[in-house]
Amino acid sequence: MAKQKTCLLVIDPQIDFMEGGNLAVGGATADMQRLAKMVKSNIEDIDDIQITLDSHYYWHIAHPNWWMDKRGNSPKPFETVINVEDVENGTWRPRNPADKDWALHYVRTLRANKRFALVIWNPHCIIGTPGQAMQPDFLAAVSEWENRFFGMAPRTTKGSNPFTEHYSAVKADVEFPGDPGTRLNTRFIDTLRNYDRIYPAGEALSHCLNFTMSDVVADFSPEEMKKIYLLEDATSSVGTFEKQGEDFVNRMVALGMNVTTTDKAFK
Repeated sequence: MAKQKTCLLVIDPQIDFMEGGNLAVGGATADMQRLAKMVKSNIEDIDDIQITLDSHYYWHIAHPNWWMDKRGNSPKPFETVINVEDVENGTWRPRNPADKDWALHYVRTLRANKRFALVIWNPHCIIGTPGQAMQPDFLAAVSEWENRFFGMAPRTTKGSNPFTEHYSAVKADVEFPGDPGTRLNTRFIDTLRNYDRIYPAGEALSHCLNFTMSDVVADFSPEEMKKIYLLEDATSSVGTFEKQGEDFVNRMVALGMNVTTTDKAFK
């Protein structure tokens, strides 16, 4: 029997999402440590490691400095959700007046596409900062895998367009005119399709893993869904968004996705 081709898909294993980071996800450090151990223990059985990296500028539509209220104050991270009505009535407006039309189009499109309403986050994974780098234990394991097979684990960056969120690694929440990087990345999806088993993991279950896998499998057949094995002990949800993570897992399982753990995935 031919050996199954396997791919480990790791979403945003970055320092800013670890405890102590600028957008910490509870449990993320332990997630990455378990994942690192799995990679080292099953190094011969992993054919590919695909990694995504959140990569922002300070000036970003989901960061506080992009918006202001009627008094000129920036919104508070985590506490502020900006809805269509907030932009229509001027409760929140972009600091740059030139962005007014885009801001209204943006929140309206989020609602129409049934994506998350616009949550304001702490600035995180700023390009070039330590927080954008990978968690050290996981990075060490990936480096060992790369050196063992004279290969590379591709890093796909996302989020560098300041006018749109990019929870999903394969398309932005709202496509930005003239920026092909915000469109559906069919090449990435086709790469995953070529594998017999796909092991998703990373941060956060409620957001970037959720949206990435939802977009990846949008056109998957029931048989293709059976190739997916979520590593449930290598992903965690953003605090207070646990239900979104649970709903995502339940929805994917109903479509045929499997759920496993890092110590059982290759048994």
